[in-house]
Amino acid sequence: MSKILLVTSSPRGEASYSTRVAKELAGNLQAKAPGATIVHRDLAADPLPHIGSQFATAVKAPADRLTEKQAKLLAGSDAATNELLAADAVVIAAGLINFAIPSTLKSWFDHVARAHKTFRYTAEGPEGLAKGKKVYVVIASTGIYTNGSPAAPLDNARPYLKTILAFMGMTDVDFVNIEGVGLGLEPDEEILQRALGAANGVELSTAA
Repeated sequence: MSKILLVTSSPRGEASYSTRVAKELAGNLQAKAPGATIVHRDLAADPLPHIGSQFATAVKAPADRLTEKQAKLLAGSDAATNELLAADAVVIAAGLINFAIPSTLKSWFDHVARAHKTFRYTAEGPEGLAKGKKVYVVIASTGIYTNGSPAAPLDNARPYLKTILAFMGMTDVDFVNIEGVGLGLEPDEEILQRALGAANGVELSTAA
């Protein structure tokens, strides 16, 4: 049975274009794989805490030495990490906020980028352990940053996402771009429908 992990992060909830398109995309993947299940982690409604000293201590301490707070923090991180490792496909939705991903999504990455779980260091360098997953990233923005746009150097989201996903072993990544929302160059509904059309064409294939 295929498992699809849907990670949404927009604070705009159901009004969010990235969330709407990502849900459509995940649903289309599920429809093409009978029996597939979707696990939805909504980081806007239920954010993971930003990591601090308690978490940094917890990930390196023996289980019997953890305080109650540290054990709770580690359990939340473990749950998110296990969701990622169990998934055959991952759909991530993000709005571009101040030229980067939302802080809630960054915090999710901080919790799932775990040594000896999703990556490890070897004599040949770092090795990602979350391999064999197809990843779709839906990004919505007012600005236009792709297709040779002069604003491309301001985009810190896509380069970061490619880097952190590859670091954990996920290199088969496709982007669905929703750009120019509210900019007035074309109706927002046309932008949305184009992105939904792209979401309809996805396949539940996995990386080699």
